[in-house]
Amino acid sequence: MPEMFDLTGRVAIVTGSTRGIGRGIAECLGKAGATVIIVGRNPLTCEQVASELGASGLKTAFVSADVTKLEQVERLMQSVETSFGRIDVLVNNAGGALTRKAEEITEDEWDQVLDLDLKSVFLCSQRAGLRMIRQQRGKIVNTASIMGQVGQKLTLSYCAAKAGVLGLTRALALEWARYNIQVNALCPGFVLTAINETMMQDEKIRNATLRKTPAGRLGQVSDLAGAALYLASDASNFMTGQTLTVDGGWTAQ
Repeated sequence: MPEMFDLTGRVAIVTGSTRGIGRGIAECLGKAGATVIIVGRNPLTCEQVASELGASGLKTAFVSADVTKLEQVERLMQSVETSFGRIDVLVNNAGGALTRKAEEITEDEWDQVLDLDLKSVFLCSQRAGLRMIRQQRGKIVNTASIMGQVGQKLTLSYCAAKAGVLGLTRALALEWARYNIQVNALCPGFVLTAINETMMQDEKIRNATLRKTPAGRLGQVSDLAGAALYLASDASNFMTGQTLTVDGGWTAQ
């Protein structure tokens, strides 16, 4: 692997990494040499994923945490710092969506999506950033979405949260550039995962999605993992406050 992509000796936290895009990113960073911390709400699932990745020769650990809760986020960061002495990379990948008409979204539903998709990014970035500032070095990668750029019917709260992630990314990058901390966003298009596999089996939905994707296919987790590695590595040292969109051409139209 080229030296600029080598993460040997680095410690990387990936939230929402027990499945889908998060797990794919964690595995990719691990293959690049990083010690990867698997983070999710269910401790048994976190332990299982860390064990599976470890069995393939990767350096892994896990911490279960609800990243919408400050005290649990601080416990996560303190645990990693105590165990490994540093935090080099944070990938804020935890998130979720709600499909609902705008006029039907309840206050609780709105808060749940905004907390998971936006508040968690702030909390994790702030608490990891305190450690990165002391180190005078760090990489923060925020998983946003093309729906934060272009909008989509029936996903109002998700679109609002992901647009917020993009704004947070730019503002935080400006504040922390002087500490040699790069903050960037990764914007996936429609990526096939276990979460949306059933939905994409609906021929009408699948065909409509493919018609709007110039590449003519759904994204794969591997399409995002390589982009995340770039943002987490020295290859992107002069890139901050930017959005790397991986969407098969969706937003180019």
